[in-house]
Amino acid sequence: MGIFNNIKNLFKKENEKEILKEKEEVKLYDKGLSKSRDNFVNKLINLNNKTKKITDEYFEELEDILIMADIGVNTVLSFIERLKKRVKEEKIEDLEYLKEVIVDELFIIYVDNSILTNKINFSKEGPTVILFVGVNGVGKTTTIGKIASKLKSDGKKVLMVAGDTFRAGAIEQLEEWSRRVGCICVKGEENSDPSSVIYDGIEKGKEEQADVILIDTAGRLQNKINLMKELEKMNKVIGNLIPNAPHETLLVIDATTGQNGISQAKNFKEITNITGIILSKLDGTAKGGIVLAIKEELDIPVKYIGLGEGIDDLQTFDIEKYIYGLFKDMM
Repeated sequence: MGIFNNIKNLFKKENEKEILKEKEEVKLYDKGLSKSRDNFVNKLINLNNKTKKITDEYFEELEDILIMADIGVNTVLSFIERLKKRVKEEKIEDLEYLKEVIVDELFIIYVDNSILTNKINFSKEGPTVILFVGVNGVGKTTTIGKIASKLKSDGKKVLMVAGDTFRAGAIEQLEEWSRRVGCICVKGEENSDPSSVIYDGIEKGKEEQADVILIDTAGRLQNKINLMKELEKMNKVIGNLIPNAPHETLLVIDATTGQNGISQAKNFKEITNITGIILSKLDGTAKGGIVLAIKEELDIPVKYIGLGEGIDDLQTFDIEKYIYGLFKDMM
């Protein structure tokens, strides 16, 4: 199977440093997805262990397991139909082989006919501006801090802008992260106009010759029209100061909220151009299938995933490592 062979080749790097880095990342995926794996994959294994032949009842149980994993009803229904077709066409009877086919087909959901990329669109000239959006409580500010740390370790000069001027403590939280990471944080007064803070932040970023400017925003979604106007104003300010910016608008979703997170993404997608998803707290849920639901229902790339509380536990999303972390017990 394609995905199985790819995973086996994960460590086949020429450079020893690359091998160590790959191994550490795989360990993080392994540990971070353990809840999902224990819940989801164990049910698949139990289903296969108690099944003697592939029947309609088998597919019905498989359907229930996948839906419970937060993959999403529509995604699961189309997946089951595709799986049935493949079983019929290839005359599959071996349940061990079917396990591999299931993993392969789930992998195909994410990569088939897709031009999605997990790469950040860095500007070739001037600072790269990344705007972060998301409802309150998803871990947005913490995620910005972790991304700042990751970018700094890659040798980039980072500046943060505290554009969430409404949530109590948001400015202080971002300031604390800037101290931890060692970068400038531009802020305004609480309840001040966020667009004016963003203006000052971008001017400061240009003056300091920052490589990347990370902008926090308020997480209110009570009124779509007001939020849309607010984001439009921010985007206009940013675009006037740096052409073609923001280069990325990343939506932070709390993975533990499951399908509610998908609803949030749909709401934000209606009011602004979301270029990527960050799934926080993926280690805290037993429903890791949300990654596949995001691809199928939103067609927005997952760019980062949170696999723990540590500063280094935010990882650039890698579909092969994700599939490995989720299905290693079936391989």
